[in-house]
Amino acid sequence: MKAKALALICAMFFSTTATAEPLPQLYDVTGVAAGDVLNIRASDSASAEIIGTLPRDAQAVEVVAINDAGSWGQVNTAERAGWVNLTYLAARGVHIDHYNLPDGLFCMGTEPFWSAQNTGGRLHFDTPDTPARDMEIWMAQDSGIEGDLRRMLQFAGIGGPGMGFIYPTQCSDGMSDRAYGLAISLMTAPDSAMLSGCCTLSR
Repeated sequence: MKAKALALICAMFFSTTATAEPLPQLYDVTGVAAGDVLNIRASDSASAEIIGTLPRDAQAVEVVAINDAGSWGQVNTAERAGWVNLTYLAARGVHIDHYNLPDGLFCMGTEPFWSAQNTGGRLHFDTPDTPARDMEIWMAQDSGIEGDLRRMLQFAGIGGPGMGFIYPTQCSDGMSDRAYGLAISLMTAPDSAMLSGCCTLSR
């Protein structure tokens, strides 16, 4: 079982390549007039239905996809995804902490329900049925490619060392119409079942 899980994670690691425009990324709203807001639309068109708004000073807005023309970015609002005009967004990049994970990274999964968040080099793992655990992250290895958010994890698990792999891809939480740009496969111990879920840079 251990060998199969490791082989699957390694296969995903080597088959995933970094994009020219690394996503997801964090952006700040810019250039919106005082008293106005940035509209979030149902599709990448100025005539599409408005489904939400961003304040003119909004910061750390996560963009999970960009349209083919490179002019609109996909963001989340409430329980669905929408699109904003990139003219009014300025890239701020992603802060990587000293344990080599995006600062504040939050991941979650269903069937079973679970969540895991990077908090200062510890993985805060929680489920509805068990007490929350803070597990020390031993390694969060990157690919050495600038802007590539793939990470191979090793951490103090539950009943033995845990491991995981975070990788950029389109991901759905299975409960909403939100869009995510990162997915995760996680094992909390050598003999535990492999959990799957989505991650966000901006909870």
